[in-house]
Amino acid sequence: MTPVLVRQHLPTAGPVPRTDLGARARDWSEIQERMLVPLYEAVYERLEVGPGTRLLGLGCGSGLALLMAASRGAALTGAEPCSPERLALARERLLPPAGEAHPGEARAPGDVRLTGRSPENAAGAETPGYNLVTAFEPIGAVAGDAEALVGLLTAAVPLSERGAPVVLVGWGPPERCATWDVLRAVAGPDARLRPALRDDLEEVAERAGLRPDGSGRVACPFGYAGVDSAVKGLLSTGLFDAAVAATDREQVGKELTEALHPYRRRDGTVWMPNVFRYLIARTP
Repeated sequence: MTPVLVRQHLPTAGPVPRTDLGARARDWSEIQERMLVPLYEAVYERLEVGPGTRLLGLGCGSGLALLMAASRGAALTGAEPCSPERLALARERLLPPAGEAHPGEARAPGDVRLTGRSPENAAGAETPGYNLVTAFEPIGAVAGDAEALVGLLTAAVPLSERGAPVVLVGWGPPERCATWDVLRAVAGPDARLRPALRDDLEEVAERAGLRPDGSGRVACPFGYAGVDSAVKGLLSTGLFDAAVAATDREQVGKELTEALHPYRRRDGTVWMPNVFRYLIARTP
């Protein structure tokens, strides 16, 4: 089994307004995080994640992708330095007291380490030599997100085995991502949005000293039970923080409701088709 690197939750754009960060993390965990499940599954299947996998999850969020890897028998290290609230939820999912796993969620088997600091802090003195590093946070929506990913990769590569595959993830072309139209309509000028470019992932790989070795595209529609659920889920990504800071959460919620109108179905659900791209590269 050879290693990999990917990235986990959607990027935060603009200043973070006053808000209930615990509630927002819960909305992320309960509503939004699952939208990338087809991507997690495609990557894990392609890389044959299993009992021999030693996984480092960068920006592990509230731990859903890690839990899916754990169900395949992987040993896990998750780092979430940006959101203590999401990390707390990951601990609930992955490290519950015996007999207290959440309904419908199996207790993660094997070795699990979580940290709110750098990956080295979770690994301890004996770095395991990761053969899968994930960063499931797609780039290609916010100016500067590629630079942030390069920094993460630079820190993580020395902890990985030589020749480890690295999976980088990006938003697909705007014309194939319905969510992009909603972002553009509501996020506001201070959000620093920018459309994904064809060679974003290859450029990041090159800057991080990685060698591209394959790619793929995965359909990840954003589907919600209703408009209220969609608004909560989208706000939990942080992509609308600049708009909330400029006005308020209620006003942005109204604008989101309007922007989501073309994606409402007759039964009241909301469905936005999206495509995400991943690149497999290898460490030196």
